[in-house]
Amino acid sequence: MLDVLIALAPVAAMGVYVFGWYAVKQIGVCVLSCLAAEAIFTAMRRRRATLGDLSAVVTGAILAFSLPATCPIYVAVIASFAAIGLGKVVFGGLGGNVFNPAMVGRAFAMLAFTKQLAAQAYVDAGAGVHALTQATPLTAHEAGGPVASLADLFWGTTNGCVGETSAIACLVGGLYLCLRRTASWELPAAAIATVAVIAGGINLANPAAEWTVLHHLLGGALLLGAFFIITDPVSTPLTRKGKLLYGVGFGALVMLIRTLSNYPEGVMFSVLLMNAVTPLINRWTIPAPLGGRQASG
Repeated sequence: MLDVLIALAPVAAMGVYVFGWYAVKQIGVCVLSCLAAEAIFTAMRRRRATLGDLSAVVTGAILAFSLPATCPIYVAVIASFAAIGLGKVVFGGLGGNVFNPAMVGRAFAMLAFTKQLAAQAYVDAGAGVHALTQATPLTAHEAGGPVASLADLFWGTTNGCVGETSAIACLVGGLYLCLRRTASWELPAAAIATVAVIAGGINLANPAAEWTVLHHLLGGALLLGAFFIITDPVSTPLTRKGKLLYGVGFGALVMLIRTLSNYPEGVMFSVLLMNAVTPLINRWTIPAPLGGRQASG
C-alpha cells in the first residue's frame, strides 16, 4: 500500500498543479472520509481497527482521482462511505472484496448524483482555474468539439477528473509500481495494447479522423485505470494468463463504451464488469499440476 501511495504522488502533484485548492480539498475529503468509514464500520463489527494497513488511504486517493475537481463535498463523503462499506466491508474486509472499492464508490455516486457528476459538472467558469473553463477532452470529442492537443494530454493541462489528466504522471507512477513488482505488468500491458489495436483499427477505417490512437491512449482515465485500478491484486486474476485475459477484456470494454455508448469514458464500468468475471477467469486459467491433468468442472 505504501508503494501505491508513493506511485500516486506524481498523479496527486499534477492534479494539484492543474486544479489547485480543488484537488487538495477533494483528496483530503476522500481520504479522511474513507479512514472514518473504515474506523466506524470495523467498530460496528467489533473488530480491531485496520487503519494502519493504509488500504483505506489508497481507496480514498484513487476515489478522489476519479472525481471531478469541483465535486461537492457531500458527494465525495457519501462516495467514500459507499466505497468502504459496499465495496469492502460487506465482503469481509481487506482481501475479501470482489470489486475494486474505489470504483464501487464512484459508481454509487454516479448513480445517486447524476447531475453532480455529469459532463457539465466538470466545467465551472467562475472557479478561477483555467482547466475548469473548458469541457474534458473526451466530452468535447464526443460532442464533435475541438480535439485536445497531444501535448496537453501528455502533460495534463486539460480538464477532467483530478487524477486522470496527466499521462506522464500516470506513466511515471505506474512504471514505478511495475518495477517494484507491486503491480503485475501483464495487466497494464495487455490493457494498453488492446486499446492501441482497436483504436488503430478505427483510425485505419477512418484515416481523416482527428482523434487518433494516441488520443485514446493519453486521454481520459485509461492510464490511471491500467496502472492503479486494475492492478489491485484482490479483485483481479491470480494467474499470468488470467491477468492477460483481464487486461484484454478491460481494454476492449473501454473502447466499446467510448465508441458505441453515450458515455465519453468507460474505465469505471469496465473495471467493475471485469471484476465480476475474475472468479471465472481464475477458474479457466488454473495451471495444470506438474505431472497431472488440469482439473475440470
